[in-house]
Amino acid sequence: MAKLWFKFQRYFRRKPVRFFTFLVLYLTAGSLVFLHSGFVGQPAVSQNQANPAAAGAPAESAELPFLGDLHLGRGFRDTGEAASIARRYGPWFKGKDGNERAKLGDYGGGAWSRALKGRVVREKEEERAKYIGCYLDDTQSRALRGVSFFDYKKMTVFRCQDNCAERGYLYAGLEFGAECYCGHKIQAANASEAECDMECKGERGSLCGGANRLSVYRLQLAQESARRYGSAIFRGCFHRPDNLSLALPVTAAMPNMSVDKCVDFCTEKEYPLAALAGTACHCGFPTTRFPLHEREDEQLCAQKCSAEEFESCGTASYFVVYQTQVQDNRCMDRRFLPAKSKQLIALASFPGAGNTWARHLIELATGFYTGSYYFDGSLYNKGFKGERDHWRSGRTICIKTHESGQKEIQAFDAAILLIRNPYKALMAEFNRKYGGHIGFAAHAHWKGKEWPEFVRNYAPWWATHTLDWLKFGRKVLVVHFEDLKQDLFVQLGRMVGLLGVAVREDRLLCVESQKDGNFKRSGLRKLEYDPYTADMQKAISAYIKMVDAALKGRNLTGVPDDYYPR
Repeated sequence: MAKLWFKFQRYFRRKPVRFFTFLVLYLTAGSLVFLHSGFVGQPAVSQNQANPAAAGAPAESAELPFLGDLHLGRGFRDTGEAASIARRYGPWFKGKDGNERAKLGDYGGGAWSRALKGRVVREKEEERAKYIGCYLDDTQSRALRGVSFFDYKKMTVFRCQDNCAERGYLYAGLEFGAECYCGHKIQAANASEAECDMECKGERGSLCGGANRLSVYRLQLAQESARRYGSAIFRGCFHRPDNLSLALPVTAAMPNMSVDKCVDFCTEKEYPLAALAGTACHCGFPTTRFPLHEREDEQLCAQKCSAEEFESCGTASYFVVYQTQVQDNRCMDRRFLPAKSKQLIALASFPGAGNTWARHLIELATGFYTGSYYFDGSLYNKGFKGERDHWRSGRTICIKTHESGQKEIQAFDAAILLIRNPYKALMAEFNRKYGGHIGFAAHAHWKGKEWPEFVRNYAPWWATHTLDWLKFGRKVLVVHFEDLKQDLFVQLGRMVGLLGVAVREDRLLCVESQKDGNFKRSGLRKLEYDPYTADMQKAISAYIKMVDAALKGRNLTGVPDDYYPR
């Protein structure tokens, strides 16, 4: 046998062309067999074979998953799989019969023909959404005025539909191959189908709108209640504005008033605010006439709703205000600077101090993109288009930087210096380092050697970063992260003033309602213990005192009181 194998090897070694010919024939034969198995239909299965339980077969044979797949075709292997898919895609993803459907289903491997599989996929797409056409869109007047999000790397039609459906919207629209917009009605004219010609960034072969063109789908919601006010945000109790018709231009009398009725009404009218005033519902935008800055005691609004005794519906003088799912588009347009900037302004901060969030606020407030000293692909893919520009391009309103040191600092003409409580900043940066921009570090990282080593290296940097910018910065505006959170309107106004952009107050009020953005880390996952040891706290307290003294030495406000004692 060994001698035969040796002769076989020697034969092909001498004649390599024969060897490659043999290999090609072998691969071709295998491909033909594979294709044959893919296109040949399933053998006929009788009803009794497909459902043994019905024919009196033993109960355990009725649970065989393979036979279930043969009979059902598009069915799941078991109810557990169906339930898991329903949890993944949400309760809206149902057919008319109320049964949960999978995104693609289980097709039994190669036994299903590709043509049939493609037809089934199209049926699934039609069940969750129906394509209704290509529409015009404009940054100043959006066709769909609900929430929006961008992903310049992984956007797909399904992802956009799923996000809009989960928030209860009727329509989902895709634009520029990467932008998703939601809304309850389309406020634009049709465009030629040929103009929606951009391929989705995360799904080859699928179209996601075009340049200022939306590919719009009507979502097939599983239940009408999905559009109700579950996502509305309670803003508080407020005094009736002086000029009601100008402050809240749309009004409806509602004898059987409830929160959901008023919120639904204002949502349908495409307004971000719903104000309940006894038996009247008012809709509008936050403006200088109704800025929502002076909240009243909630007891002044504690009149019960006529239709819901456990809800407060306000009075004719004191309104209960909710923020609806409708996105305020007065501050959503963004672009590069029309002319090269004559000065470079830094948005400087220690890592974890909220720089990305501040960039989001500045872009909304000014309408111009922010740049970066670095390049972060994940930020670019989420809509920070200035991320790819060189930091000296002069096309962005300011430049993110975590740098310190005289040479790096003096490269800028001015700076906004964002300072955050070091205890919070260190934890935020640790989460980002090990969990991404909106993720969390694993428990093992906190308990392992990574966390003590991180604090040892980064805590001194928190102090030297601020001290360096105060010492070497040419024109530095200090903004405390905590003050920005507490009084966004005033602090953001200061930041915009340094940038030299004239911004209307109504636009800043719009920013307040869109302040979270896509990079707010959820507060649901918090450590159950304090990760800072006594030695860590002692060292950090010394750094806080150094920064506080440096700020006061330049006649600036010291650090907020909640920085210490720990």
